[in-house]
Amino acid sequence: MATLNETSSGKVVKGRTRRTAPRVYLTAMVDLMFLLTTFFMLTTSLSNLNAADIAKPDPCENCNMEYPASRTMTVLLGKDHQVVGYLGTAEEAKMKITPLKSIQKAIGDNEARVAKANHNDVSKYMLVIIKPTATAKFQDFVDLIDEMKIAGIKSYTIDDGNILPEEISFLKTNKL
Repeated sequence: MATLNETSSGKVVKGRTRRTAPRVYLTAMVDLMFLLTTFFMLTTSLSNLNAADIAKPDPCENCNMEYPASRTMTVLLGKDHQVVGYLGTAEEAKMKITPLKSIQKAIGDNEARVAKANHNDVSKYMLVIIKPTATAKFQDFVDLIDEMKIAGIKSYTIDDGNILPEEISFLKTNKL
């Protein structure tokens, strides 16, 4: 690889002999370094970005989509990493405050309820409506979308414009 070459001069000086500094040729080492760099650049793959697909519908006037209340879970994002979740309609639901870290358990429990109520029919899966409030942090929203992917929720939607009066009053009474 590298060679060490010493050049000797033909002159002999009386007394001390004069030594020249050795010269190291690194051409072969540099060539090998470039070959290895090129090899690793071509054979490794760079990490891909894991982006979540989020699509919000276009706003329209007098549009009212009805979701089946028996299999719809609504999640309200509040402040201080807290979420409010309930299954069914807001008028008759038992709203529960849950830390965002343990939302996975609430999703799993509600998914089991929906499956049991629909006799484990795979075509009747749970729908989730995510409603971020004005006090919610963006990081909480991203974490909740990640939890939807982890839980394998097939259908979820983001509705930040239609927070119901019952939901608003629950959030205000619990200071979320």
